[in-house]
Amino acid sequence: MSPEIIIDKPEGVPEALARRFEDEARRAVEARGRFAVALPGGSVAGACFPRLAASTVDWSRTEFFWGDERAVPAGDPDSNYLPARSLWLDRIPVDERRVHRLRGELADLEAAAAEYEAELLRTLGAPPRLDLAILGVGPDGHICSLFPGHPLLKERSRWVAAVHDSPKPPPRRLTLTLPTLLAARGVAVVALGAAKAGVVKAALEDRASELPVALVARGAPRVLFLLDEGAASLLAGAGR
Repeated sequence: MSPEIIIDKPEGVPEALARRFEDEARRAVEARGRFAVALPGGSVAGACFPRLAASTVDWSRTEFFWGDERAVPAGDPDSNYLPARSLWLDRIPVDERRVHRLRGELADLEAAAAEYEAELLRTLGAPPRLDLAILGVGPDGHICSLFPGHPLLKERSRWVAAVHDSPKPPPRRLTLTLPTLLAARGVAVVALGAAKAGVVKAALEDRASELPVALVARGAPRVLFLLDEGAASLLAGAGR
């Protein structure tokens, strides 16, 4: 199925994401009694988390996971957990048992990855199927901590992996793998700004692209691209 594309002004993207988030949550709770979402970090967190915190969702049935995390403590400014906590989780009646944090501060990242994989499987079953994975995308086309050309893109058996050589600092990270993202019932890719236009075009128009965002765009069962005008500016027909 081809990805769905929504293009809006920068201030409209968080609202569009929140509407989709509410729809996905309602369907998941009705079908399975819970809603499992994976959160991004980066610019998407600052732009979208305050609006998502105001969503009309049954928070008592929402399971929060993360797409990736840097190898830092939870309170470190580089942590992906920190903006989720301050901009979202602290503003809702969250059940802390349903907040599944990647423990990037552990010295043994392989053990941390195995721990998180076990938590995914314990919570969601095998395969661990997220209801919605919200992904940001870098100007290089990376998603989570899956980078272009990295050997981890060939991973097929693990659901969570440690990264020791990220080309973007810090080098040590934890990430969901492609199999986990491709198993998700829904994926929402949020891209903001003209710096993302080239990789958005590749993901949506180049069937041979091996960029991580393109692999998800082609491989996941349901994919939504939420773009502002800058990120959409190179798409065929954009602005017409």
